[in-house]
Amino acid sequence: MSVMNMVQAINNAFDIKLAEDKTVVMFGEDVGVEGGVFRVTEGLQKKYGVQRVFDTPIAESAIVGTGLGMAMSGLRPVVELQFDGFTYPAFNQIISNVSRMHNRTRGRFKAPMVIRFPYGGAINAIEHHSESPEALYAHIPGIKVVVPSTPYDAKGLMISAIETDDPVIFMEPKRIYRAIKQEVPEEKFSIPIGKAKVLKEGTDVTVIAFGALIRECQKAIVMAEEAGISVELIDLRTIYPIDRETIVNSIKKTGRVVIVAEASESFSVGSELMAIANEEAFLSLEAPPKRVMGFDTIVPLAQGEPYYMVFPDRIFYEIEKTAKF
Repeated sequence: MSVMNMVQAINNAFDIKLAEDKTVVMFGEDVGVEGGVFRVTEGLQKKYGVQRVFDTPIAESAIVGTGLGMAMSGLRPVVELQFDGFTYPAFNQIISNVSRMHNRTRGRFKAPMVIRFPYGGAINAIEHHSESPEALYAHIPGIKVVVPSTPYDAKGLMISAIETDDPVIFMEPKRIYRAIKQEVPEEKFSIPIGKAKVLKEGTDVTVIAFGALIRECQKAIVMAEEAGISVELIDLRTIYPIDRETIVNSIKKTGRVVIVAEASESFSVGSELMAIANEEAFLSLEAPPKRVMGFDTIVPLAQGEPYYMVFPDRIFYEIEKTAKF
């Protein structure tokens, strides 16, 4: 075991896969020499060479398109798009080609590639550096979407993402890249894609979250417990395919659900979770499902950002309100 933050855990996953599988390659803007803007790939080019880990031009569509060609030719590319808002120039490749290749060729070609990028706000960034586009990508048939919340999960999920034969969008919550440290096995292990985790069992309210918002929920739950409210916390880990069974079983047990996410509220993952609650656990509900999410506006710049972000006191307010409904 080693104590790792998320950056180190993902880097360790890459190190393991590059060493054991010669078909794994990784590239993107500044991925090679600099090790990425957040240093997630630091040291890998020096260890594995410029043919396995290399830099690209600032051309996101070309990065993803090149990765798709490699994947169809037998490689397993891991491509980095430097920031969440920089994924949009590659959207056409992702939706028109990457997601459809297996279906388009009737299974003749697969697209075993990982498209990874840091995402989310609360770092006082400039425009296009604080996006939460998980709902955009989860809506595309043929794409898996993964969001880890801890170093341990980040390593296990990344190894699974590289090994799957489907394209995976791997969203890394940048605000907790170095905020959390925990013991992570140095050897290889994997976590199944599509399986949520019950982080804490409770009886009064189910709280569902993912990524950086898990920490905020945990702080809110401490406040809830002081108020005598028993909360069950679910970490989705995978946005698509979503673990409906774990979600529904928890809501049926507690009768109440509060959904927490950073993205704007309308047409969101929160909306999908509310639909699941209403469709599959309606008769067990004792209060209306509630979303605690970002507002339907562009993420503000530094001075206004605190008014947009979801913090523990706001989560606790909705937990208490739902519990007392």
